[in-house]
Amino acid sequence: MEAQYPAHWEADVVLADGGTAHVRPIRPADADRLRAFYSRLSAESIYFRFFGPRPRLSDREVEWFTNVDYVNRVALIATIGTEMVAVIRYDRTGTGEAEVAFLVEDAHQGRGVASVLLEHLAATARERGIERFVADVLPANMKMMGVLRQAGYTAESRFADGVVRMTLDLTPTETATEVTTSREHRAEARSIARLLTPGSIAVIGASREPGGVGQTVLRNLLAADFTGPVYPVHREVRAVAGVRAYPSVTAIDDEVDLAVVAVPAESVLDVVKECAEKGVHGLVVVSSGFGETGERGRARQDELARIARAYGLRVVGPNCLGIANTDPAVKLNATLAATVPGRGRVGFFSQSGALGTALLQRVKQRGMGISSFVSAGNRADVSGNDLLQYWEEDASTEVILLYLESLGNPRKFTRLARRIARSKPIVVVKSGGTPAGHSAEELGLPDSAISSLFEQAGLIRVDDLIQLFDVGQLLAYQPLPAGPRVALVTNSDALGLLAADACVAAGLEPRPPANLGPAAGPAEFGTALAGELASPEVDAAVVVYTPPIPGDAAGVAARLLEVSQESAKPVLATFQGHLGMHPRLQLGPTPERGSIPSYAAPEEAVRALAHAVRYAAWRARPAAPPPELDDIDTACARALVHDALTPADAQPPGATEPGTSPAGQETDGPRPAQPAFAEAGPPVRADASELLSCYGITVWPAEVVRSPDEAVAAAERLGRPVVLKVAGPEASRRAGTVRLGLQTAEGVRHAFAEFAQQFGEDVELAVQRMAPQPAVPTVVSVIEDPAFGPVVSFGLGEVTARLLMDQGFRLAPLTREDAAALVRSVRAAPLLFGEYGYPPVAVDALEDLLVRVSRLAHDLPELARLDLDQVLVGESEVIVLGASARLRTPPGPRLDGGPRRLG
Repeated sequence: MEAQYPAHWEADVVLADGGTAHVRPIRPADADRLRAFYSRLSAESIYFRFFGPRPRLSDREVEWFTNVDYVNRVALIATIGTEMVAVIRYDRTGTGEAEVAFLVEDAHQGRGVASVLLEHLAATARERGIERFVADVLPANMKMMGVLRQAGYTAESRFADGVVRMTLDLTPTETATEVTTSREHRAEARSIARLLTPGSIAVIGASREPGGVGQTVLRNLLAADFTGPVYPVHREVRAVAGVRAYPSVTAIDDEVDLAVVAVPAESVLDVVKECAEKGVHGLVVVSSGFGETGERGRARQDELARIARAYGLRVVGPNCLGIANTDPAVKLNATLAATVPGRGRVGFFSQSGALGTALLQRVKQRGMGISSFVSAGNRADVSGNDLLQYWEEDASTEVILLYLESLGNPRKFTRLARRIARSKPIVVVKSGGTPAGHSAEELGLPDSAISSLFEQAGLIRVDDLIQLFDVGQLLAYQPLPAGPRVALVTNSDALGLLAADACVAAGLEPRPPANLGPAAGPAEFGTALAGELASPEVDAAVVVYTPPIPGDAAGVAARLLEVSQESAKPVLATFQGHLGMHPRLQLGPTPERGSIPSYAAPEEAVRALAHAVRYAAWRARPAAPPPELDDIDTACARALVHDALTPADAQPPGATEPGTSPAGQETDGPRPAQPAFAEAGPPVRADASELLSCYGITVWPAEVVRSPDEAVAAAERLGRPVVLKVAGPEASRRAGTVRLGLQTAEGVRHAFAEFAQQFGEDVELAVQRMAPQPAVPTVVSVIEDPAFGPVVSFGLGEVTARLLMDQGFRLAPLTREDAAALVRSVRAAPLLFGEYGYPPVAVDALEDLLVRVSRLAHDLPELARLDLDQVLVGESEVIVLGASARLRTPPGPRLDGGPRRLG
C-alpha cells in the first residue's frame, strides 16, 4: 500500500511574478515526470545540487527520490501544467533534525518557486517533529544561500571542507511571518496587476450575433479605446465588428496577455488549455453555466479553477460581468456594461455579475469616478482578498468599495483588511450568504458577530448600496473628521433641526444649527461656514442649501468650495437636493479631492459622516500587537490537549516499528510506521480548570455533591458562606438554579431538599464558596470557527442580557485595545462602569482575562469551545465561577494559517 499524506499538504500558490503553480508531495508515479524535469536542467544547476556532474539519474535514484514515507523522508514538487518545475526534500538525520535540498528548473528560477516550497516543507517538517533544517551548500551557490537566509528563520552558517553548512531553526518567528506575509502580498498584487493592465486581449467566443455576450465585450473594449491590440476569436468567421478574427487563440501571431472567454460552459475547459499553451496570463470568464446551476455546474467550476491554476493562470469569474481599468495608459472595459464611470479614486469589487451593471450606472450617475472595477461572479479563483492586495499597492486607489455575497476565506479577509484599512478606508456591503461561500449562518455566527469582526478590522460595514456610495463619495473627496462634533449651516430651520436630530441618533455631537434664512446668499454662507470651521469645537460641517426660490446657486457653491479649501475639516452638503458630486461643488472638470459631496437629504449626509467618524477614531488608535504574556505555559497546555486527544495505544509521528515498511513488507531494520492522519473527530471534554491555569486563570473551587451530607461536608471544607447550585453548563441559563449565602449546615440541607423536589432526587449539585460581593456577572466564550478561526465572545451574565443576545465578538488573539473595545461593545456595558446604581468594577482585570483567554484559543486550534460561565467582576478582581472546555482534532491547519496558498 502506498504511503499517504494529509490533504492540506497540497496547495495552489501564487509565484513572485503573479503566475501560479501547484505544490504537492512527490509520488511514485512521478518517476517519468522527474526524469523529464532532470533532462531540462543545466549542468550548473545539477552541479550545485549534487556537487559534481551527473548527466542523468539512474533508475535506482529515481525510485529513491520518488518513494518517500511522508514522515522521515518528505519531498514536495511544484508543477505547472503537467510538468514538474521544482522539487524540495528533507531526510531526517537525527532527533529533531533533517537535511534539506532543493532544485528549480533553470527556466523558472527567479520566480520565487524555491521560497514558497521552503515555506511548505518547513510546515510539514514541524508537523513531523523536525525542529531544524541542515543544508550543505557550495560557496558559489549564492541563490540557494539567499533563499535559506531570506526565509526569516534563525540561521547559522559555518564553512568547512569547501562547503557552507547552514542550519535553520524552524521555530516560527515574527520575522518569518513578516517575510511570508510580504511575499504573499507582492505575489497576489502582481497577479491582479497582470489582469488589469494587459498589453493585449483576445475575446474568445466573439460572434457576429448582435447582442451576443462575446460581441458585447468586444464592442465595449473597442469603444473604450483600449490601448493595446484586441483579437476576436471565432472558429468560423473572418472578422467581428470590423476586426480580423482568428480561429483559435493559438493562431494569433503575437502575444496575448488576457483572454475574455464567452463560449458555452462545456467548451470553457478546452479554451483554458489552449490559453495555457499560448502563454496567456489570465482569464475573464463571462460564460454562465457553472456553480450557479447546481452540483454539476459546481464540479465544472472547480475543474476550471484547478486547470487554470495548474497552468499558471488566474481566473476572474465565471458568470461575471468582467473587469475595467480607467487608467489612461490602459483604458480597459472588458465588461458587459456599456457605461463605465470615468477616472477616480475608488476601487470597486462586486461579487454579483447581474448587479454589476446597475452598480456601475449608479456610480456614474453620482459623478464618482473609479480607478478599477472587478466583478468576480462565482469567484472560482480571484476573490476580494486578491483585490485588496492589489489596491493596497495601487497609488491611484484611495478608497475601496466591496459588495460581498459571501466570504471565501474570512480569516484572511479580516487580516488583510485590518492592515490595509490603516491607510485606505474599506466600505463593505455584506448581503446574505450563498452556498459557494461562507455565510454567517454557515459559520455558526450571528450576523452581529460578522459586524463585530468587521469593526475590529477597521471595515466600514453599511446596510445597503445607497449607503455604500454615500460613504464612498465622502471618503474619496473629503478629509477624515478628527472627532464627532458637527456644525450645521442651513437656510431652513426645519432641515437644520432634522440634521441635528440625525446627528444625535448617529452618535454625533451637533452644535446648534446656524439658520441663515431663505434669502441667504454666497456671502452669508461663506461667512457662517468659515466661522464654524475655524472653531476648535468643530470637527466637520454639514451645509444645507435648499432655497425656496431660485437663488445664486453658482455663487453659493463657489464660496463653499473656497472656504472648505482653507480648512482641513470635512464638509458635506445637501445642495438643492442633488445626490452625488454636484458639478458646481467639484474641483475641475472631474471631481478632485476637495470637492464637496452632496446628498439628497441632510439625514443621509449625517449618516455617511457618522461612519467616517467611527472609522477615523479606529484609525487614530495605535495598531499595537497582542501583548506578551510572560506567565503563561503554552507547552503545558499543549501537553494537556495532546493527552486528552491521543488514544493510549497511539504512536507519535515518526515512531518506528522494527521490521515493517510503509507497504507492510518485511525489512532488515527499523522503518517508519504508516502514519495515521486523523479527520476532525467528535468533541472531547477536557479539564477546563487545568487548561486555564496554564494561562494564569484560576477557576473558583467547587465540589459536585449528590446528597445533603456530601453538601454539608463540602461546605465545611470550602468555608461558609457557600453557594449551592445545579451543576452543568446549561444551569446558568435557567432561573432558580442557585441558592446564595448559605451560612449554616441546616441552610445547606434545606437548599438541597428544595432542589431535589424541583429537579428530582438524581439532580447533580455543586457547592462553591460564596464570592465577594458586589460583583457584575459576565460570560466569556470562545469557539473555533471553521472559517474565522478562534472567536471570543463577551456579554453580561444576567438573564435579560442573555435573552437579548447582548454579545460582542472579536477575533483572537486580542490586543489590549481589542479587549477594551469588546467590553464596551455590549449594550449593557454601563453596568460595569458604575451606572444605574451598580458600583464600578475591575474592568482592567476583566480585559486582562479576555486577553489571556484569546491567547489560549489562538495557541490551541484543538480548542473547539471554551465557556467561562459565570465570570464575576468585582471591585478589585475577577472570579471565574465555572468553566467547560471541548477539544477536537482539527482536520488541518486554520484557513489562514501555515504557508502561502490560494483559496
